[in-house]
Amino acid sequence: MRAFPGFTAAWAWGLEVLPRLPLEIPWLTLPVVAGLFVGLWLVSLLLRDASIVDPCWGCSFIFIAAASAACGESITWRSWLLLGLTIVWGSRLSVYLLWRNWGRGEDRRYAAMRSHHGRNFWWVSLLTVFLLQAVVAWVVSLPVQLTIVAGTTAPFGWLDVLGLSLWGVGLFFETVGDWQLARFQADPRNAGKVMDRGLWRYTRHPNYFGDCCVWWGFYLLSVAAGFAWTVFSPLLMTWLLLRVSGVVLLERTIEQRRPEYAAYRQRTSPFFPWPPRSRAT
Repeated sequence: MRAFPGFTAAWAWGLEVLPRLPLEIPWLTLPVVAGLFVGLWLVSLLLRDASIVDPCWGCSFIFIAAASAACGESITWRSWLLLGLTIVWGSRLSVYLLWRNWGRGEDRRYAAMRSHHGRNFWWVSLLTVFLLQAVVAWVVSLPVQLTIVAGTTAPFGWLDVLGLSLWGVGLFFETVGDWQLARFQADPRNAGKVMDRGLWRYTRHPNYFGDCCVWWGFYLLSVAAGFAWTVFSPLLMTWLLLRVSGVVLLERTIEQRRPEYAAYRQRTSPFFPWPPRSRAT
């Protein structure tokens, strides 16, 4: 640990401050965010469209962070920084998903679930779509929640610089990747084609890579507040993006819909940006 004095100091500060933290606040935000998603679920039953949960994913983190700030007794510059970064990230994601999904009807994932479960879909969607997302959002946001509540006065250090830089890189990849894909899909001449330009030339999923960077950035900003032990948050998000709801889920059927995707997959990095392999190899 001698090579990482920032982490050592963060762990020591965390062990000192943890007993004094109002730890009931994160437990209060869990039923609150669960209630938010239950309300969305009721609306989805009326609309017969579970897709409304997607644009609300980013907003749920804003909701959790704002609730933490409202309950915190000592809000410092670091608390405001984490709240502000959460608002920027969550707002961008929610606005983009709302714009992308507007007027398109229910997403094929939820439509397939509805067809598979039939009359049981109402309670299956509550448990596996809405409440599951509420719990995941709460767990992933714990570094943000605890840092906001802690009110640490630790000075701005190299971990904060690294965290902010990583957050900025992540937001860039998410924003530019989504914008490039939207422009590509808006051109009728690209119907059925594979997006392999811009950031998509170097990674098959620049938006997921960006999301991953954002949450590792949030985590590093929480380390100086003494919450290095919340590393499970970015690890969970990374695992979800790589193995569950991100890369694996999206690529499961995409080759059937776009024959060119097999060649694109062979030459392009699946996640981390990297120069494409030669078409001849």
